[in-house]
Amino acid sequence: MIKHNIDDHIGQRISVTSQIGRRKTATREGILRETFPAVFVVELDKDSSLNRVSYSYTDVLTNNIKIEFDASQVD
Repeated sequence: MIKHNIDDHIGQRISVTSQIGRRKTATREGILRETFPAVFVVELDKDSSLNRVSYSYTDVLTNNIKIEFDASQVD
């Protein structure tokens, strides 16, 4: 179900907020490029030191990351 929701947004801008510590979060923005059976790949904006990052659907399911497309949140 999560993968199918994310599949519908391939090529769109995405914002991913992840937990990196007890009270710290990191937000990365880019374009959703690919989805695979266990992960999805985000190509980050040019101002980032990384080009691409991948996230697991399990992270979405367990609320370790929050994803947003065009200001609408997907859970």
